[in-house]
Amino acid sequence: MNLEARPWLRFYGDVPVSLEYPPIRVDEVVARTADRLPDAVAYDFLGSTATYAELTDAIDRCARGLAAIGLRPGDRITISMPTSPQGVIAFYAASRLGAVSSMIHPLSAPDEIAHYLTLSDSRFAMTLDAFYGRFAEVRDRTPLETLVLARIGDALSLPKRVGFWATRGRKIPAVPADAGVVWWNDVMSSAGPEIRTPATDPDDLATILYSGGTTGLPKGIMLSHHNVTSEAMQVAAWVAIDERDVVLAVLPIFHGFGLGALVHAGLLSGAKLVMVPQFSAEIVAKLMRTKRPTLMAGVPTLYDSLARDPALAKADLSSLRAAFSGADTLQQAVRDRFEALVAERGGDVRLLEGYGLTEAVTAILGNPLHAPRVGTVGIAFPDMLVEICEPGTERAQPVGQDGEICVSGPPVMLGYLDDAEATAESLRTHADGHLWLHTGDLGSMDADGFVTFASRSKRMIKSSGFNVYPSQVETVLQEHPAVAESCVIGVPDESQGQRVRAYVVVRDPASATDALAAELIAHCRERLIKWSCPRDVVFRDELPLTRIGKVDFRALEAEATSTASP
Repeated sequence: MNLEARPWLRFYGDVPVSLEYPPIRVDEVVARTADRLPDAVAYDFLGSTATYAELTDAIDRCARGLAAIGLRPGDRITISMPTSPQGVIAFYAASRLGAVSSMIHPLSAPDEIAHYLTLSDSRFAMTLDAFYGRFAEVRDRTPLETLVLARIGDALSLPKRVGFWATRGRKIPAVPADAGVVWWNDVMSSAGPEIRTPATDPDDLATILYSGGTTGLPKGIMLSHHNVTSEAMQVAAWVAIDERDVVLAVLPIFHGFGLGALVHAGLLSGAKLVMVPQFSAEIVAKLMRTKRPTLMAGVPTLYDSLARDPALAKADLSSLRAAFSGADTLQQAVRDRFEALVAERGGDVRLLEGYGLTEAVTAILGNPLHAPRVGTVGIAFPDMLVEICEPGTERAQPVGQDGEICVSGPPVMLGYLDDAEATAESLRTHADGHLWLHTGDLGSMDADGFVTFASRSKRMIKSSGFNVYPSQVETVLQEHPAVAESCVIGVPDESQGQRVRAYVVVRDPASATDALAAELIAHCRERLIKWSCPRDVVFRDELPLTRIGKVDFRALEAEATSTASP
């Protein structure tokens, strides 16, 4: 390989510069690990564990059960689950059948669920019993025919199941008799047909993840078996994951990082996954004390909370060998506090930044463990190319000059679901013959190939590490009869990074009251996941405009940044 064209290769150390990617489905990856390490623990979920042999048996039983209720090759099944054994097993079982999983947030609002089900054309869906009502509400206006319901207790030992029922399970509303519902335990115990997996090309569609769109609705990102596995292999090679590792799977499976870089990379490598179904600093801190993870990844707000958590002040953190931060800018103060905590508790870990996006599954650049460069998001992973282009063009920028971050390599998506125009805009073949993903993000690259992230050219808010797309929130606000105009921005927030604020012009100025502000927030909460909902509403007589007459959201951002109050 040409060091002049890829200067970052000199910083690889023991990481291979290229990998051999097997032409197999994602479920076959786990089966291969089970053949190699049948008795190794694959996951730990709230104290309940399963070996790799048990996991692959569960995947096979789930596939037979899903086949028995009618899931066929090429069908889509929407999986709306936290990071849990049932969600992971269903993801791989769909692959085993030659079906496609559509992964969404379990806290999605009914209107969001309807959009996901319709866009993915899912006749089947799976979620927890606690969220039955959200799916039942939209079933008549979507392709949904069969809903598989799981309970958290299904994956727990009897004592844990009793404890869960006593503390939380009994508060979940009973599911009424419904001919369209099949229970998880019945799926898993079904004497379904023996599976004859159809011939599957590794470039076939494996899963659909979602990212925000400029039209106000999330776009479906089509990822192949090859996309998901190549990204997992790159991550595993970068961090040298093996069967001795314990991976703290904090990020959710509807997120490319949680699914690809934690779950799939961990299972590919024979590591033990510690599944975290619900994020809180208290839960993660307890798991760090009791499960002694060697690897973890999270958002900056997680590390900030952990560094301040008194429960870790006396914990033994010597097992931790690598920690990565992504999804938002990592502040130096947060890095320093977390690294100091680990050092005080017997560890030696640098909190490293990386870069990725769902259109390439997730992480595709990262800082080398042995030679990090603070302030950068690192260098390209094996077999990845990165180039900084003049925005709107395919022309490379000089070293050190800002431009659009473009990447090329095995994890780059197949395209956007049913959106040829957006696909053509993002995926372009350059003069070098490579297919490049134009990310829409801005940054620069130094002479050694380390990339510094500057900003996102697409409008997006990062709240507690989650992507919030203002156009989606504005679309919902505009549906309220009192709203004439709206503009949604992110404002600085010490605990969340940014919080969502809505500037609103109402049709009747006399209605601009605190009561209406509360009503608008409630209106959003009924239709959007909680991270996307405004925390406050500011009424204005008019919104600032650009010279061409568009709402000037940047002026509002500047105003919000320069003053502590609206």
